[in-house]
Amino acid sequence: MAMSNADSSGTTTLISSSQGGSTAITSIQQQSATTNMGGQQKIHLPNPFDLTDSQILDRVYLTHVNDDEICNTSILFGLVSNLILQGSYSTISTVSFKPEFPTLKLVSCQMIGTKHGPQCVHQTALWILQHLRCYSWDAKALITLAAFSLEYGNFILLSRTPTQDIVGSSLRQLNQIQERKVSSEITELLSFIVKAFHHIKVWATWSSEGYDPEEVPTLTEALQEVPLVVYWTIASIVASTGNLLAFTEYSLSEFRERLAAVVKKLADHLEICKLEIGYIDDYLSRRRIFEKPKDIVDLLKALILPNNGAQVPQIYQGSIQIKQVNLIISFANNFNKELLNIIKYIQGLEVFKEKHVLLFISSLYSIGDEIMLLNCLHDRLQESPKEWKGFKKEDFKILWIPIVEWDEAKREQFKTWKNSIKWYAVECYSELPGGRIISEPEGLNYMGKPILPVYNPQGYKANEDAMGLIFQWGIDAFPFRKTDAADLILKWKWLWDIIRKVAPGLQVQGDRYLFIFGGSNKKWIQDFTLEVEKVKRHESVKRADVIIDKYELGSSVPSFWIGIERMRQNKKHQEAVDCEIQGIAKSLFCLKRDPEGWAILTKGQNIKLLGHGEAMYRTLAEFQSWKDKVFEKEGFDIAFKEYYDVKVKEIADRQPCSIVNVDSSNYGSSVIATITCPNPTCGRVMEVTSVNYKCCHRDNNDSNYCGY
Repeated sequence: MAMSNADSSGTTTLISSSQGGSTAITSIQQQSATTNMGGQQKIHLPNPFDLTDSQILDRVYLTHVNDDEICNTSILFGLVSNLILQGSYSTISTVSFKPEFPTLKLVSCQMIGTKHGPQCVHQTALWILQHLRCYSWDAKALITLAAFSLEYGNFILLSRTPTQDIVGSSLRQLNQIQERKVSSEITELLSFIVKAFHHIKVWATWSSEGYDPEEVPTLTEALQEVPLVVYWTIASIVASTGNLLAFTEYSLSEFRERLAAVVKKLADHLEICKLEIGYIDDYLSRRRIFEKPKDIVDLLKALILPNNGAQVPQIYQGSIQIKQVNLIISFANNFNKELLNIIKYIQGLEVFKEKHVLLFISSLYSIGDEIMLLNCLHDRLQESPKEWKGFKKEDFKILWIPIVEWDEAKREQFKTWKNSIKWYAVECYSELPGGRIISEPEGLNYMGKPILPVYNPQGYKANEDAMGLIFQWGIDAFPFRKTDAADLILKWKWLWDIIRKVAPGLQVQGDRYLFIFGGSNKKWIQDFTLEVEKVKRHESVKRADVIIDKYELGSSVPSFWIGIERMRQNKKHQEAVDCEIQGIAKSLFCLKRDPEGWAILTKGQNIKLLGHGEAMYRTLAEFQSWKDKVFEKEGFDIAFKEYYDVKVKEIADRQPCSIVNVDSSNYGSSVIATITCPNPTCGRVMEVTSVNYKCCHRDNNDSNYCGY
């Protein structure tokens, strides 16, 4: 027979016979000092108020096995709260709900049978936790509260039973309702227990949603507090049961104090969890929009539109802030200020609606070349032709999103850069909402080096990074898709194949300019070579960090022209690029007829200009006149070509149109035959004017020239 009593020290002693028939005591309950008393074992049960949180946690953790048992905590809590929190009843659909009544009754009986003393409360709390070992932490606390509600609800119902109700009066007598009382300590503690359960339930809900522990680390840290909150919740309920039945007179404030301490720690963790989960939920929402945007504006919102309360970024075009659509003042006054700012910001983004957007993403470090490139690209997008390859240039916009850890010096640096650009920029001095998407490989993969992804009006990526493409090809790469790069490479590959075949020692580097030249006039060759060297060593070229090389084909010229001739004879025009190649071959043959010489200007593999001898020479010789343009334009080649075009026009203006008069009586029907221009620097097909052939030494727009 098992007995329990309290010794003089206040420690409850449980004595059980060693000869069978003893009450079973679990190993968890026996984690206290034991002594032998003859043939008996004396177990000292600890006072929970003497235990540290760590000591209690060790004991409680041993009771938990898994969460396999199912408990509909939502419905059960609704039922319990209707009893505990009277006056705030909730309607609950309980048609298919059947609580585990035997479990509830067993726990209730165990609490009713608990002897007086905090040590016994501790023992019963551990027994309940052991019995509910296969339930989740929130279910353990709620089932215990529901078991208490059986007795608490019975008391409330019977205390309200009229005296004339014979059955009710009999039950009141049997349950000794007249001996019981619900003190304010009990009601206050119960209200606090319900609040404590809300914290446990929030933690359980978040834990079940599968957040990555690395993204919400505080959720794992909160787990250290949850077993303690559950333990002190159950212990408080056990003590309240004794007081409700008038068996004990515990000071419930002591239980509430220990419960409040661990609830405070849990609540603090949950506040941090809320921020972490808010961040990850916001990220996941933005990620979904980024992957399947409605349009380009929707995608930009996902990257840079803040939540309420965050600093609202501003959109600038250079130094000018984008004007927002005016709102009627009477309506605007009804808006929350932060909401109004966000509405204005959304309207600012509308400038990109139905546009192709080049997203320039960078830090502020060493971006001078990129800024100059994009400024020049912006200018070229304004030039004719306005439409190219089926796209309108005006539909392409550049937007700069700086990724910076801001301080005052960097703000000033950004303002300086912003004032130097002609396109759009985002001014946001707080953390960018879509920063994670911008940096992760599955997003924009920004790693610190400037990138320029291109998005179409539907918000889908046309090129993950067009920066290198534009540095190499400039506006020729329009509309900046990956396929445009492939077409440009194919367009010039055949010519490079010929050049490498006749000049196997030629080295071509991507960031260097190269003049490939030749001709039969030795004086022009010498003069041209000298001028290239002068420009190459010029201080303006060095300051612009431009490297210029030269290569004379020399004796390889005949082989070069044979290769060009073979390509010109290829009449297969299967695709648009084939037409372009034919046009290039014909233009090269015009250079071949130039008595001075000819030159090809390239930047890496990108052939920038096929030039006539005199105009090329004069452009180099007069470098002093256009040297400043090297800094203003997106590259040496652009500045060179602009001045070259001026020289070509000057030379052409000095040479009148060549006219050949043909006597139709001498030629008969063949008078319409094509005749080339007799001017040795031209060689173009002459225009037929009645019986006159005329050439003004400019490119022909005849459709046979494939539109080149």
